[in-house]
Amino acid sequence: MARSVITLVTSPAGRLFTCSRKFQVHLDIYGRSQSMTMQFPPRAEWDVSYAAAAAAAAGESQHPEKKKKKKKKKKRAPPLEDPMEQDTAAAEPQAGKGIQLPGKEVQLPGKGFEGPEEEVQRHTGAPDIKAAAAAEPQPAIWVQITGKGVEQPGEEAHLHTGATDMMERRPPSPVFSMFSMKSDVSMDLPLHFRRTCITPHYTDPQLEKHQLQDIQHQDVQLLCTEHQRQLEFFCSNDQTAICSRCLLHQHKGHDAIEQVAKSSISTKGDVLPPGQLQFTKVSPDSVALRWSPPEGATGPHRYTVTWRQGAEQWTFTSPSCQAVSDCQVEVTGLRPGLKYHFSVATLSQDGCQSTPMDGFIHTGLALSDLLSALGLRDLQGGKLTLSSVLEINSNTLSDTPPQGLQQLPWTFLRKLMMSNLNARNVQCDQPMYRSSFTHDTEYSDVNPLDLITALFHCADPFLQQEMVVKMSLCQFAVPLLLPNCDTQQSTLMLWAMRDLVKNYRGLSSSSDGTFVEGRIVEMEIPMVSFVRVGESSLSKSQTLNSLMSNLSQPNKPFTHHNMPCGNVPRKISEGLVEVSWYLPCGNKNIDIFTQPVAMANLRGDSRSFEAQVSFLCQTSAAVFIFSDDLEVDFSPFTNLQAELFLVSNSQNKNYNVEKLKEECRKYNRNNHKNNRITEIIKKNQNKHEFVNMLRFYVKGIVENKCVKTNMFNLEDVARDCDIFVDHDFSGCRNGKRRAEEISGMVKNVVSFKEKHLPLHGTIWKEISQLEKETCRMRNANKETGIEVYRSSLNTKELELREKQQRYDLSHAMAKFIAGISVQNTERLYFLKWLKIKLDTLTKHDLSSLRQQYKDSCSKNPQDKEKMKNLDEQISNCSLGPEHFFRELGQIYECACSRPEDDPARHQVQHLPSLCAQMLLDGFPVELVDGDASNIPMKWISAVLTQLHRLVNNKSRILVLTILGVQSTGKSTLLNTMFGVQFAVSSGRCTRGAFMLLIKVSEELKSELKCDFIMVIDTEGLKSPELAALDTSYEHDNELATLVIGLSDITIINVAMENTTEMKDVLQIAVHAFLRMSDFGKKPKCLFVHQNVSDMSAHDKTMRDRNKLVEQLNEMTQAAAKMERREANTKFTDVMKYDPDKDSYYIPGLWHGTPPMAPVNTGYSEAVYELKKCLIHHLKSDYVKSSNATQFLRRTQDLWSSVKFENFIFNFRNSLEADAYLDLCTHYNNWEWTFKSEMNSWLIAKTRKISNFGLTEKNVHISELNTVLSNMMEEAQTKLHEEEKKIQDSIQHYFKQKNNKVDLVEKYRQDFQNSASSLRQQTDYSLRQRLEQAIEIKMGMEQVSAIKDKQTETIERKVLDMLKQCREGGADLSEDALNREFDNMWKEILSKVSNVKLQQTDVYQNASYILKENLSVKGGHIIKMFDEVDLKTIAQKQFSVKKDWFSTWKDLLTHRWTKDTGILLTEKQELCNHIIEECHTLVNDHICSMKLNNTDYSDTYIHDLLNHIDGKLKHISISDEGQANLKFYIIGYAANEFQKAHNEFRSHNDPQETLKRCKNTFLDNFLASFNEKVSVNQCLKKAQQFAETCVRPAVEIYVSQHLSQAIANEMKTEVNYNTRINFQFAVLKQLLEEHSFEKYKKYTRSYEPFVKDWIKQQIIKRLSTGGQLARLEKQLLSDIVKKINHAITNSTRRKIIKGFIQQFCSALQDQLVIPSDALDNFPILLSVDTDQFIFYLKDFIKDMEESLAGEYGWRTVTYHITERIEQLPSKPHDLLFSSVCGCGQQCPFCDMPCETGGQGHKIHAASMHRPEAFAGCYWPSTKKLQTDICTTAVISDGTFRSSATRGEWHPYKKYREIYPDWDIAGNTSVESSDYWKYVMMKFNEELAEYYKVKPVHIPYGWSRLTKQDALTSLKRSFNMGHW
Repeated sequence: MARSVITLVTSPAGRLFTCSRKFQVHLDIYGRSQSMTMQFPPRAEWDVSYAAAAAAAAGESQHPEKKKKKKKKKKRAPPLEDPMEQDTAAAEPQAGKGIQLPGKEVQLPGKGFEGPEEEVQRHTGAPDIKAAAAAEPQPAIWVQITGKGVEQPGEEAHLHTGATDMMERRPPSPVFSMFSMKSDVSMDLPLHFRRTCITPHYTDPQLEKHQLQDIQHQDVQLLCTEHQRQLEFFCSNDQTAICSRCLLHQHKGHDAIEQVAKSSISTKGDVLPPGQLQFTKVSPDSVALRWSPPEGATGPHRYTVTWRQGAEQWTFTSPSCQAVSDCQVEVTGLRPGLKYHFSVATLSQDGCQSTPMDGFIHTGLALSDLLSALGLRDLQGGKLTLSSVLEINSNTLSDTPPQGLQQLPWTFLRKLMMSNLNARNVQCDQPMYRSSFTHDTEYSDVNPLDLITALFHCADPFLQQEMVVKMSLCQFAVPLLLPNCDTQQSTLMLWAMRDLVKNYRGLSSSSDGTFVEGRIVEMEIPMVSFVRVGESSLSKSQTLNSLMSNLSQPNKPFTHHNMPCGNVPRKISEGLVEVSWYLPCGNKNIDIFTQPVAMANLRGDSRSFEAQVSFLCQTSAAVFIFSDDLEVDFSPFTNLQAELFLVSNSQNKNYNVEKLKEECRKYNRNNHKNNRITEIIKKNQNKHEFVNMLRFYVKGIVENKCVKTNMFNLEDVARDCDIFVDHDFSGCRNGKRRAEEISGMVKNVVSFKEKHLPLHGTIWKEISQLEKETCRMRNANKETGIEVYRSSLNTKELELREKQQRYDLSHAMAKFIAGISVQNTERLYFLKWLKIKLDTLTKHDLSSLRQQYKDSCSKNPQDKEKMKNLDEQISNCSLGPEHFFRELGQIYECACSRPEDDPARHQVQHLPSLCAQMLLDGFPVELVDGDASNIPMKWISAVLTQLHRLVNNKSRILVLTILGVQSTGKSTLLNTMFGVQFAVSSGRCTRGAFMLLIKVSEELKSELKCDFIMVIDTEGLKSPELAALDTSYEHDNELATLVIGLSDITIINVAMENTTEMKDVLQIAVHAFLRMSDFGKKPKCLFVHQNVSDMSAHDKTMRDRNKLVEQLNEMTQAAAKMERREANTKFTDVMKYDPDKDSYYIPGLWHGTPPMAPVNTGYSEAVYELKKCLIHHLKSDYVKSSNATQFLRRTQDLWSSVKFENFIFNFRNSLEADAYLDLCTHYNNWEWTFKSEMNSWLIAKTRKISNFGLTEKNVHISELNTVLSNMMEEAQTKLHEEEKKIQDSIQHYFKQKNNKVDLVEKYRQDFQNSASSLRQQTDYSLRQRLEQAIEIKMGMEQVSAIKDKQTETIERKVLDMLKQCREGGADLSEDALNREFDNMWKEILSKVSNVKLQQTDVYQNASYILKENLSVKGGHIIKMFDEVDLKTIAQKQFSVKKDWFSTWKDLLTHRWTKDTGILLTEKQELCNHIIEECHTLVNDHICSMKLNNTDYSDTYIHDLLNHIDGKLKHISISDEGQANLKFYIIGYAANEFQKAHNEFRSHNDPQETLKRCKNTFLDNFLASFNEKVSVNQCLKKAQQFAETCVRPAVEIYVSQHLSQAIANEMKTEVNYNTRINFQFAVLKQLLEEHSFEKYKKYTRSYEPFVKDWIKQQIIKRLSTGGQLARLEKQLLSDIVKKINHAITNSTRRKIIKGFIQQFCSALQDQLVIPSDALDNFPILLSVDTDQFIFYLKDFIKDMEESLAGEYGWRTVTYHITERIEQLPSKPHDLLFSSVCGCGQQCPFCDMPCETGGQGHKIHAASMHRPEAFAGCYWPSTKKLQTDICTTAVISDGTFRSSATRGEWHPYKKYREIYPDWDIAGNTSVESSDYWKYVMMKFNEELAEYYKVKPVHIPYGWSRLTKQDALTSLKRSFNMGHW
């Protein structure tokens, strides 16, 4: 047999090679391949020749026909290793051995195939031809050449040798532009035509857009792009091919030659064409096609198969074939996602071709390629989760159309999650956008079906469910069978449809129809399928849309080519089966079908999808086949029960009705009579008529008892058809099994809940009622007492908890806990399955109960009892996962009520984390139990705490809530807005409140300042189910107050047409908003008006909005009056609301009549706008996020307050308490700094006053008034500066951007007022102290004048005597000088013997001042004064008299009475306390007199009277009693001051003073006479000055500053930071010491007890580690440094007194130098001051060491106590003034006010105590009273007091009597446990002290422990960190 020679000619794409190129040659013989690499020198063309011996090929190769029976399916050769690259040269082939190429031998595939594996390589991306037809007995060799070493992947060409050779052309590349073949069959194109026309079209970017056509056959001609005419000429001038019209116009006058390409293959009209071309299989890289032999022809025929894509073309000639089964071929190696043109022509023996049969087909796109283009490649395989889709990100707020394919999926999902009907219409904004996966400019976008298919392949099962639900809401068809174009495997989307709930009302001839609701997969609904076979001129999907729609309600369930992007070729969705349901509404004028029907639609040619067709035929009641093919193959539709309908269009030009009917008759004859084909032919009907005809047939199927399909039954059919079922894997099966184990136990819902969920049933409801009654005390017995009643309630609650504890964990709950404890995916499946199963059960029971209720209403409406019972059963029939979580919460709460060491308590500690994980997974978690109307607070607390831990403390939350009337679409609004799934239906679908977390993307966390948005959905207000209950209004108020209090933004959902209910809702909301203003919160409110379709509603309703604002203002004023907050007069006072910007109008939800109505597009778009506005508001500064723990605390505080029912209360918010405590701490530090600065300033000024005239010359005492005036001006400046510092600090504090500041904003003015008040008080105190110092200094004028005169006289006498002695010339001895001095001294004494200090009658002065003070009281008091002797009155003990007090005012203090003796005892104690304080004040003044050597001043008496008046303000005592108290105190003070004055006169007597100074003057005289001062004398003077002058002044300095230093030291402890901390510390220590005497002193004598307590704490602190010595030494060191500095800087003078005066002047603000000591230096000695200073410094150092030593040994408590008592100001007094507060006490229990600052208007205490501590008892029983005022103010009890003039007044309105006191209702049963415990422990002692009977301690109190008391104390003072 001759050998065939093939020459391969390559052209390098229009440019010459400049280097060597390597090519890979691949040979494929009958499927066996071998490759080699060849390298060619750089040249334009190469000829590679090879030959193969035919004998060798025939002998060694096996013919395909012989292998046909063995080969089932041809597969591509496996990938092999790369060949070795070697340089080769041409060589001649050798027969029998194979092909000999240059430098390399390649063995032909056969028996002798020995090619090395490393040289064999698989080729990729090239078309391959697999002919199913029998081959001729000629050897066929496929040769592939692939370019290597180039920039792009190698290009390939396939060449075939044998009986016929043909030309193959490959696409252009940088290496190859065109392949040609030298053979008998060729096409001659001019060389210049090839080079100048074809080549540039592959190299020029502009010409690359042109489409080239193959001209090798006459049936394909080159056409002019402008005129669409054949290119018959070639223009030599322009070097281009042109048509005849171009020659006459554009190229007129050019040189043109006729240049028509002619093929050697001619076409004859007598060659019969093949039958119609059919594509039987399409994949991303292959196409299978078949055709029938020419009609009427006999014998075998050969065919030419040609396929083209763009400018590329390939041809294959088949061997002879005769049977129809042989006329088929599969082309592989195609590129995915492209449009190919196939043509098949019959080839005659002489080489002529028939007219070809043409067809176009798009290869499928590889799934991964499309996913890559869409940006979803990394999410393939179910990695796209629901939480990631619902996440709040930048795409959530984007309005711009997608700019690329990668934005399409997210835009689609965003719109779909919002149920937007335009979701399928998304497309790229750039119309000519080209993706990376397509090579055709025709495809600028993605078909919606491809997009949906891609997303379903990426979505996880739970997102698939959500997508199906949202698609169904939009009335989109949903995937039933999801194809995978890569594996050719379909998936039945049964799980995805599990959550789809539908309802309808069918009609029948026998009834009006019954409402049916259920899951679509569980319904028995007939299915009608629609498929296409071959081509059809009728749009199947468009016809289906018309079939399911009517003119009034057009729907588009199925995408078709006339929809946006519907004409884009499908790439991965071929084989997709969609399903949509038609569901009737029960109105025959609207319904198209009276019964539900499912419509299934197979995408693509059904001949390519046998599995899908088989599935549909087995599950459908009927199959409608759309086809215009006259030779339809009905074989896939045989032996089926489904009715078959062939739908064709007679208007098709190839239509032959007779032939079609013949085919149908042929099929009907061969099949069962029940499986016949009915022809439906569209003739001349219009669209409407044709659709009505189809409806007629569908109605006949649906209404004639056809086969109905249950989705459950589809599983087996799918598996038989080799279709995967989406829930066929272990996680889903295990979840289902676990759920069925629980649901299988449910026979009756009510009995199941009683048996398996007992804890959250009746018991939990009773506990909830008890909790509220404990707070509200509605049924309290006034005789037994409120606390006794409360204790009984607590006991009942404990008994119910114990009853709960007796229940064992039920079997169902054990399985539920096990189900939620498994790994994440299986847990989610379990919960979903459980919800599905339980919903199915409850819907069945509900349907039955509703039918019974309906029958009862119609047949026996008078049986109210039965109807009530049925109504209760319907209410109790609900059962879902939320009930199991409720039970879980009660299990946890029940366990928490056990002792802490109980093992059962530890066994449930993991449960909250499971629920927290559910919250993170996107499941709604119940916040408020809708059945019990209560929050299981311990459970919720644990869950939120675990949530905070699970997210690593990154739990910042913004809260969005919604309020509205029932069934106004609240849940639907949230679902549409955020894509979530809150329960929706008509009626009370949501009970209580559910919270759901939506994640915030990382990109928005910084903008929103949060990690999650919490959405809280609530049940509707004004529920008809609750309307009949008396508590319905309270229920709505509770819910509204709670959700508004928790929210950052509240949506008020309003139906415009229901104005009455709107006002009710608004009134509830206004009350709630008003309460939030006291809660430290001013929420944002948005009004959403639903069912407003007018687009101009916002403009037209401006008047209505203004009217609404007026109504809101009226409601606010009314609510403010009820809540006693009349300052709020406008709605905007309590919330942020702009009527123009914060009102939104949303159209109705449905576009038509449900159930076939889709969601209104206007609704979705309006909700989207609302969502954007919400996010915008959440970004604003006034919205502050809080983490999970802060949200928890807010919930706890809010709910505790809500439980007090009447809603006229103030919230005790622990978050606010934290913030307030922080503010108080800061203010306390600012206040302390202010006081310290002013105290230091005052001490300095008083020293300066004391030193006045000491160092100055010629100053008069009258100048002190000027000094005082200057000092007061300076004081005002200083006060202004210090106050400004506090005010600036306050302003800076409130400028901080944190939540704390917002919570205490309402206190800003109080603290600003406190700063102003502090300045005023300090100003008054400074003036008083300065005036007192001036008065004292002026009182010393006489003493000073006498001393100055004496000193002047003595100095003059001494100088005269010195002069006389020196002038006498006698050498006087020292004895003689002493005698002279003694004589002089006697003379001086004789002259001053008559000089006496003025005697002051303190009694007389005090009497005058006292009389002036009492003059305002009336004449009878003055008369009493005249009878009083101040000298003797204090000698007796002061005693209170009964007639000093009014029984009317004091004995009827409250609703109970006090014994007269008890009242007198109380008043006596108060008076004794005032007396003790005044005694202390007198002693302090006397100590100061002695220390500073000052005389008595009348200011001391004024101080005492001012102090007494201040104390008497808080004591109810008559004027007579006040006068007697003042008589007693002033009498005592006058006596003590008289003694002190007498001592002062004695000490400062002129003669005595001179006597003390004699030795000093003598020494000075002797030294002056000798005219020198010896070193010893200088040393002596320095020592004398240091010891007598400096040391006393230093000691005074240390004493004056030590109190402040001690107080500063104590302020470093947290106990003294704020008044709240201080109170906590005191009560905590009292609890630890457990002493009744101390508790008695604390409650009866608060101030002295607290001062003594602070004193003891100071002593304790100073006794540790030498703290007192450290402070004293520090002060000593500071003043010594100042002294040394003054000595160093003093000017050197010869006169010692001059130096000393300068020294004293420098330290006049620091030290008070005793004037007596300075008198020791009267003589102006000429001494060496440097020597004096040198010695003075040494003595100062010795003094410092000496004092430090004295300070060091004061470590014993006794010495420390003594030292503190000796200080001029007491450190405990300083601290007390900082932490004692304003001094006001609770009018009921005497607890001191703890409010920060001095300028507050409202007093409050963190914790109140039983009235028994105030001595109150019940008069009927003589037993102590146990009621606590925090409980009383929320009860219905009454009280009376002097303020009520003895009239009974309701406790709830106590603010009317005591408007300046805020007594918060007891927000917790445990909040007063501290005082209950103390009362319980000291009941006997307290009764004995008050001389009454002990109270009967309530049972709950007797169970309290010390730890309970401590816990209560911490909770009350918000001290969780202690």
